[in-house]
Amino acid sequence: MNILNYLLGSIFGFSLIWVPIAHATIVLLFGVRMISVRRPVAVAIAWFLIVVLFPLVGISLYILIGERPVGRKLTRKIIRMDKEYAAITEDMRKRYLADKKLLPIEGRALSLLAESKNGSPVIAGNQIELFTNSLEILQSFVDEINQAKKTLHLEFYIWALGGDADRVGEALISAAQRGVACKVLLDSLGSKDWFKSSWPNRFRNAGIQVTEALPIQFGRFQFRRADLRLHRKIFVIDNTIVWTGSMNMVDPRSFKQDSGVGEWVDAMVRIEGPVASQFELTFSFDWSVDNPRITHFSDVVPDRSPAEGQVLAQEFASGPVYRDDILYQVLLSAIMDAREELTITTPYFGPDDGLIQALMAAAGRGVKVTLIVPKLNDSTLVAWSSRSFYSDLMSAGINIAEFHGGLLHTKSLLIDKKIAVFGSVNFDQRSLRLNFEISLIVYNDQFCTKLETLIESYLDQSDMVDPVAWAQRPHWRVLLENAAHLVSPLL
Repeated sequence: MNILNYLLGSIFGFSLIWVPIAHATIVLLFGVRMISVRRPVAVAIAWFLIVVLFPLVGISLYILIGERPVGRKLTRKIIRMDKEYAAITEDMRKRYLADKKLLPIEGRALSLLAESKNGSPVIAGNQIELFTNSLEILQSFVDEINQAKKTLHLEFYIWALGGDADRVGEALISAAQRGVACKVLLDSLGSKDWFKSSWPNRFRNAGIQVTEALPIQFGRFQFRRADLRLHRKIFVIDNTIVWTGSMNMVDPRSFKQDSGVGEWVDAMVRIEGPVASQFELTFSFDWSVDNPRITHFSDVVPDRSPAEGQVLAQEFASGPVYRDDILYQVLLSAIMDAREELTITTPYFGPDDGLIQALMAAAGRGVKVTLIVPKLNDSTLVAWSSRSFYSDLMSAGINIAEFHGGLLHTKSLLIDKKIAVFGSVNFDQRSLRLNFEISLIVYNDQFCTKLETLIESYLDQSDMVDPVAWAQRPHWRVLLENAAHLVSPLL
């Protein structure tokens, strides 16, 4: 060993005796950091294990994605604008105070929690339609754009090139040319191919304002985490109509066809009525935060939209720094409030132990809990990690269905067939802790019935996981699932 130390020392200029000392020092300092930032235990242990086994790789990854900073400058901007935004939302909560009395008793606690931390209140008088065909949705987008009179505001994670998504872009250019004020806010990473194309210049030349959300800046990873993303899907027309749900601006016939999972299966809702003003306000806030030319949020309260229906609904926005951890609390509360039936559809399933225990407790107290996930997933690691939860869930009596009709991308939570949470939120750590997300909470039996019908159509195209057959799967699969489970807090 002394000879080896001498040879390596001669070659590299150091003695191997310093390797364990450096390793121990790195691990010790990292342990101090983990204690000082007080991360969730599972997350801290996962990171600590990676740093112990692969110190240099682990530290590098932690600097890139280990914590949740959006950057000091942007954090200060968000906090400053949130205070300015609070005055507007407080006025909105006072304006619609009477609508709370219309809430069913089983929805009052959830609604109150969702509007806490400067959130939106429940609003009556809305009309909601559920759309489940992606091509029809894209055609409806074109129709809405062609009929718009004043403003068109679009906020998406992905705008993919090709197919009918391009038709939406052409319609938007035509709308801008006839005088409609158009703004487009897209995530920098999700829409990276779009930003590299000719579309941004075409939009700007037509008078459409374009902003790139959370741009990735090489060399600034130590100040801003690279994988915090704007995952919302919002399309507001004339401040009176809004579309939201799981679908990005993509044509499923061409989007990610090389992933081997089939077409992506999505659903969107079209809301007409006063709740549209809540989405308009969220868009305005996001636009102000991500636009470097804007330093203060001074937007006026959106005009009141006319009541178009009888649906009671509530916009629900979440994200790091902005309403931090409120999404986790709402989902946990929704699971705990369920009394008869709870159905979850999600493409990516990777909750923490708290949510797993809440789901198992719900099943244990007699709630019929059903989880619907895609049989094939575009993320192999997420798929293996998701399956690591199956045994525990099924042992508690939870039904698991694997959808085989494509990549099921619809994100929904149906509670006792009376309350629905519908939007961009995946049931995983990324949506819960990292992404800026948007949902609609609906307190309406008719809408919940329509969502239940959609869920039943998904179940018709699914294979129920058999607990007995699952227990007999090969041991190597168990090892892979459990290995993926170790990093599930980081996915």
